[in-house]
Parts: sequence; C-alpha cells; structure tokens
Amino acid sequence: MDLGFDPEVAVRRLRRVDPVLAKVIKKAGPFTHRPEKIQSPFQALLRAIVYQQLSGKAAATIFGRVSSLCCPGRARLRPEAILDATEERLRAAGLSRGKILAVKDLAAKTLDGTVPTLARLKKMDDEEIVERLILVRGIGRWSVEMLLMFRLGRPDVLPTTDFGVRTGFMLTYGTAELPNHQQISEHGERWRPYRSVASWYMWRAVDLSRSEGKAKLVLPVASD
Repeated sequence: MDLGFDPEVAVRRLRRVDPVLAKVIKKAGPFTHRPEKIQSPFQALLRAIVYQQLSGKAAATIFGRVSSLCCPGRARLRPEAILDATEERLRAAGLSRGKILAVKDLAAKTLDGTVPTLARLKKMDDEEIVERLILVRGIGRWSVEMLLMFRLGRPDVLPTTDFGVRTGFMLTYGTAELPNHQQISEHGERWRPYRSVASWYMWRAVDLSRSEGKAKLVLPVASD
C-alpha cells in the first residue's frame, strides 16, 4: 500500500522546522515506512486486540488458532464466525475472557455499522475514525492511532502515549524524564502536517541510542 503523501517533502519540511530533529533524520536516513495492506477494518482491529500485551510470537500463534477455528480454509475471517464461536472454543484457542468479550463486541459493531467499511474509512478524517473505533470494547486511542499510521498511511498522527515516542523525544531533546502528553503535543505542533513521520523518527532515535548508529526496528509500545 502506498503512502498518501510524498515522504521526501515531509522530511525536508521537518528538517527545516526542527533543527534538533534534523540531526536524528541525518543519522537515521530516509523515511522508509510503508503501510501494510489492510483487508478490512474488522481484521485489522481483531489482530490489534489479539496482539495486545503479548509477545509477537505468542500473539501470532493465538491469532492463527482463532483464524483456523473461525474460518478454516478461508482467506478472510468474518465477524459472523466470531459471533458464532463459543466462549469455550475461543478460550481453547488462547483468548482471555476479556479479549473474547472484545472480539465479540468488535464483530457485533462491524455488523451493525459502527465499524466502518474500508472504503468509508478512507474518506473519514483521523479524529472521526478515532471517535468511531474507540466505541469498540478493548480498542483505545493508541490502537486506532497505530491503525491510522501503519495500515492507512495517514501523515499527521502523533501517538503521545506511546512509550517509544516518549523515549525518543526524551533522547532527542534531552529532557530529564519522559515527556507527558502536553509536552509532546505542544512541540509536535511544529511537525504538522507530518507528525506521523516525526513520530517514526522518534522510534528511530531509540534505535540509534541502542545500537550506536546501526538502526534496527523498534515497535511502538503502549496499552489501551
């Protein structure tokens, strides 16, 4: 899936408006993130719920079990299948009681239209999407922000509660402690309309500090 903006234009603007961030950009190199393909908001949010507070490997195993249970032989997991699955079978697949309630609610809200279709989602603005999707049990603002950035490729998202972004900000700007929401939001005003790109470089700042110039991917971390 392609970005809906020119990353080179975004990087040039960020370097111009924020000389401190420009130093991180110079070390980290070009903005290389590209959105993952999204089949449907339902599947993306289902995956987000399953993966919450689990390691990638454990979450992938459970997600695979749920998919096999609810849609054997099919490429796309449908909300009807989640609603039809019993709690016992979902528990056997590895979902906690809380996550079962969440995925059932997600399925119901997908069918009643609370969760928009992908076509509709692409026409909605960021805040409208946040307000709609946090109505789903187990989905908070951070999860929607990750959807906006990593699935929809939105350019101007600033996940101020993300631990990686907060840590990168502290490292980049030399704050004595992790910054709060207000500090990042206020500074982030200069990054508009490319706050997603600036956030990506906050994660890269953490990479650089850990590997002394040889960056490796740091995943966003937060909890809804």
